[in-house]
Amino acid sequence: MTDALKRLSDEGVAIWLDDLSRQRITSGNLAELIDQQHVVGVTTNPSIFQKAISDGHGYDQQVADLAARKVTVEEAIRMITTADVRDAADILRPVFDATGGQDGRVSIEVDPRLAHHTAPTIAEAKQLAWLVDRPNTLIKIPATKAGLPAITEVIGMGISVNVTLIFSLERYREVMDAYLAGLEKAKAAGLDLSLIRSVASFFVSRVDSEIDKRLEKIGTDEAKALKGKAALANARLAYQAYEEVFSSERWAALDKAGANKQRPLWASTGVKDPAYKDTLYVDELVAPGTVNTMPEATLEATGDHGQITGDTVRGGYPAARADLDAIAALGISYDDVVQLLEDEGVEKFEASWNDLLKSTEAELKRLAPSEG
Repeated sequence: MTDALKRLSDEGVAIWLDDLSRQRITSGNLAELIDQQHVVGVTTNPSIFQKAISDGHGYDQQVADLAARKVTVEEAIRMITTADVRDAADILRPVFDATGGQDGRVSIEVDPRLAHHTAPTIAEAKQLAWLVDRPNTLIKIPATKAGLPAITEVIGMGISVNVTLIFSLERYREVMDAYLAGLEKAKAAGLDLSLIRSVASFFVSRVDSEIDKRLEKIGTDEAKALKGKAALANARLAYQAYEEVFSSERWAALDKAGANKQRPLWASTGVKDPAYKDTLYVDELVAPGTVNTMPEATLEATGDHGQITGDTVRGGYPAARADLDAIAALGISYDDVVQLLEDEGVEKFEASWNDLLKSTEAELKRLAPSEG
């Protein structure tokens, strides 16, 4: 084990684990990762919970109790997932306290079926914040068109938010705008801005997966030479946008009032193409004030052979723009790709949520007490 994870932390990258299960909590594994692998946060999503609840018997007692109470499957899911998030938040509380609230955070997602509905998303975010009832929670809201006003409203209430499913640079700017508008609402309401935190989850590997597929189809040497470049270019230009927005006059007024910057979070950082180095989206996205949320395999790979050589983002803006321009010149539409990825992202989380509903319903039936 190298100390690449420590070097990553020292460069200003917060290491979060993109996974959670009751087994990870009760076995002491999460506490161990915090203690030994520099993990300072946890993200969850419907796919993660679906896998956790379907594997093993860690949830049997709680599911049996819920079945005895004859709760709906939706209520059961909320009770199960918020219990895990609450326990994980308690394990991470010392990190939260030590970092002044910046890290030690656990994220939980609003029902993905609400992704295109603003008012229900706001209501669900309030309910989740109330159910988990921990100051170190982040409520995940997708960066859909309907999600943007929800982000503003929820931040305006003083609830901390992880904005998820960001693929495009334009949408990312809209997300930052929604965050600043939320802080302005919170300030007008007299809330303490220093207590409100947010991260913007910019998805990485899926951009390469889609664009590489299109480059392969073109098949020229020029096209093939651009494989594996789009995702890093996109993320680096996102960081450039972050630097611009958080050095603006609008931000300065909020900064003066005690507000916190909305950190860029690199999500989907496990490589999908085995031809690429398994730590590609960690080694090449090192910049201060960022978060990298990693699946456990990527965390272990980084600890074993990651090559952290300092900031690999801020010097690369011209090259990043040139790479995206070269891809566009081949006839690949950036706007088409990022819209497709957003649509697919929402669909995948909806499908995982529906699988979670089915598997939880089956567990409720299996563990239901016999009548009598």
